[in-house]
Amino acid sequence: MEEGDDAGVVLLAENLALVQTVDMITPVVDDPRLYGQVAAANALSDVYAMGGTPLTALAVVCAPAGREEQGLLRQVLEGALEKIHEAGAFLVGGHTVEDPEWKIGFAVTGTVRPWAIWNRAGARPGDALILTKAVGCGIVSTALKAGLANPEDVASMTRSMTLLNRRAAEILAEHEVHAVTDVTGFGLGGHGCEMARRSSVAISLDLEAVPLLPGVRGYAGMGLVPAGTRRNRDFYLELVETQGDLTPEDLDVLFDPQTSGGLLAAVKERHAGSLVQALREGGYDRAAVVGKIAESPAGRLVVRVGVSR
Repeated sequence: MEEGDDAGVVLLAENLALVQTVDMITPVVDDPRLYGQVAAANALSDVYAMGGTPLTALAVVCAPAGREEQGLLRQVLEGALEKIHEAGAFLVGGHTVEDPEWKIGFAVTGTVRPWAIWNRAGARPGDALILTKAVGCGIVSTALKAGLANPEDVASMTRSMTLLNRRAAEILAEHEVHAVTDVTGFGLGGHGCEMARRSSVAISLDLEAVPLLPGVRGYAGMGLVPAGTRRNRDFYLELVETQGDLTPEDLDVLFDPQTSGGLLAAVKERHAGSLVQALREGGYDRAAVVGKIAESPAGRLVVRVGVSR
């Protein structure tokens, strides 16, 4: 727990450990079935970020009471089941609470071999930094709530959020990986700061190499940014150094809170090219090398824009 990792791990036997996590989200899309898929994929991701395999899930539901809401809840859970089954896991129960605001989440239990546990504290100088999915879903979701999002942009966001990190984790496991985290509520900047701080290294992030969902910069320029972006920026900005001229939109993208985001991995540099190719062939077509790990300034995220490497 002291490392602040994505899930808790309990050693059960010499060759077996239990991975446990829980996560909830409010609606990020209008379609109830897709909402369930995103909520399940989001919760399952923490197990994948630890190198684990999901085994069971318990639903945690806050929803209004009423016949119409019961029908919507059924659709939400049907969507969630699709992703839980895709992960090879089982929904074994749950709990509901009457609440005027929808919130759906899952407590997920998985297994992992003790020698194969990933955390965010192992990045090494010389490593390459790989991101498996595009960022910007918080901004696109905000535009959707405002009624200003292009339907094609929403579809791209939904495809990204419902894509499980299962295959990405399997591909990473075939290479020399030193640190992994999934990019969720703290945004790419916040999770990058956490990896740098926990690993006592510097992360040099090439912001121009970071893949973005369609429409993100335009919506950010319109001020369609989640409230969590400002909170992330205020909390982590003291750990960030910049090279080049960052615009306000750059900072919005950097600290945009993600739902069911990709995996951020520090890997042996010589494996980076083949790993990105394997990820793209495996369905993560926006996977990219977005930076590198250095010795100093330790514990800092160095964000570069318009600066040659």
